Amino acid sequence: MTDSLTELDARLLAFARERDWEQFHSPKNLAMALAGEAGELLEHFQWLTEEQSAGLDTSRREAVALEMADILIYLVRLAERLDIDLLAAADRKVAINEARYPADKVRGDARRASEYDD
Repeated sequence: MTDSLTELDARLLAFARERDWEQFHSPKNLAMALAGEAGELLEHFQWLTEEQSAGLDTSRREAVALEMADILIYLVRLAERLDIDLLAAADRKVAINEARYPADKVRGDARRASEYDD
């Protein structure tokens, strides 16, 4: 089992190279595959109530876990192909969100930043 994005990235890169699949892993193709997998994840929640979506049975929970894994795999491959450090990008994005959504102003409010009065 891998315990870091770096190890997962190396494993996925080796997997693709061993199969000569890097030729198919263009940023465009990986982004499209990632979107497709996100759609497959959504299918598991379509038509469920909020309560049902939070209490998945074991079988559906495993299926959701595998869809989430597919999304992570494609995202890590895309980051590798574009030479993007995902953790650094996530840190930057969290900092942006902290500034856009100060806790004292938005606590308990789900509106988008553009919907707030200044």
